[in-house]
Amino acid sequence: MGWAADVRPGGLTYKLVIQDACARITFVAETTTAQVAHPQPGSVPVGQWLPAVALGWLIPGGGHFLQKKPGRGALLCGSITLVFLLGLMMRGTLFQPQGGDLLTTVIYYGGFIGDLLSGILYLVTVMLGYSQPDLPGHVHDYGTKFLVAAGLLNLLAMVDAYEIATKQKD
Repeated sequence: MGWAADVRPGGLTYKLVIQDACARITFVAETTTAQVAHPQPGSVPVGQWLPAVALGWLIPGGGHFLQKKPGRGALLCGSITLVFLLGLMMRGTLFQPQGGDLLTTVIYYGGFIGDLLSGILYLVTVMLGYSQPDLPGHVHDYGTKFLVAAGLLNLLAMVDAYEIATKQKD
């Protein structure tokens, strides 16, 4: 006396078997031949993914253009550039590394890394001499957050370019 069901998420077969009134449930996982083999992250040569990630850092969406994904690259380039430019138009402050107590160090170094992740946008802005003092006010504060958010969005784009280059994602 029992009940059984086969569930096949992601290429695995799970057999759910309820054997008696005590509702004992047994899961049996079986692999199928339809599974797609993904390479292990350590087994992919650095030369295969490094150009896409490096270009993706320098030019937002550049890693996707390099891998012949122009639609995704254009969307990422446009959105990251727009967020960065909005942050500049709100007169946001670019973080500079500062020492001090632990919280100050984490905030300023974290913000600096977030700004630096914007790549060429950050580099050109600094080379052109943009230096906005930290002013009180909501608009300036949001501008600072937009500048860091642009860098973090670019980090996500770089991770996506890495996953495409290592064949973990289409």
